Amino acid sequence: MGSKNKLRRFRENETFSNVYQPTRDELVNEEYEFKGNWNKNVFKNDNPLVLELGCGKGEYSVALAQRYPNKNFIGIDIKGARFWRGAKTAVEENIPNVAFLRTQIELIDHAFGANEVDEIWITFPDPQIKYKRTKHRMTNAEFLARYKKILKEDGVVNLKTDSEFMHGYTLGLLHGAGHEVLYANHNVYKQEGSPEEVTSIQTFYESQYLEQNKAITYIRFKIK
Repeated sequence: MGSKNKLRRFRENETFSNVYQPTRDELVNEEYEFKGNWNKNVFKNDNPLVLELGCGKGEYSVALAQRYPNKNFIGIDIKGARFWRGAKTAVEENIPNVAFLRTQIELIDHAFGANEVDEIWITFPDPQIKYKRTKHRMTNAEFLARYKKILKEDGVVNLKTDSEFMHGYTLGLLHGAGHEVLYANHNVYKQEGSPEEVTSIQTFYESQYLEQNKAITYIRFKIK
């Protein structure tokens, strides 16, 4: 993507009512007005709040919002030029129950209050295979601790990935730490019983993976 295109998307994001871009200082200093108040101040209802972490172009968040109008969705990514597409689609198609937050996942517990979130989706994260990149894996123990802070007591996390490494690493970590694995599948499109929201919605890259016959894996779990 050219720099001119990026700048245009950044400027357009600033005009979208469904895009939120707090500064790092606002979050770290606990000054962010929407923390703990997303449903009240943004969505104006008490519906379940669902986050997609590392939402990329935002198509999964938008598709979930269309499928579940009685839930609120927030796609989160540090790259605003990417989720511009999802935000623009939501504006053009008047999808009121989806928003986008530009921030780092490391600051997630500064952007949301305790027990504020009902569900988290992590879709096709970078598996960070090298050992020295372990701290960046989005299902490592430190990230899970952050998610636990903002999730409700019965909140769940969904991991959907084409990386067998990420799937295995996460399963091992969950079992080892005593977390509750609700469902695990090594190939959601080949095995029966896969949840509908897992197989009926595909990201752009996911459709490419499927064309290459790559297995798509899925885990649904609770953090203890």
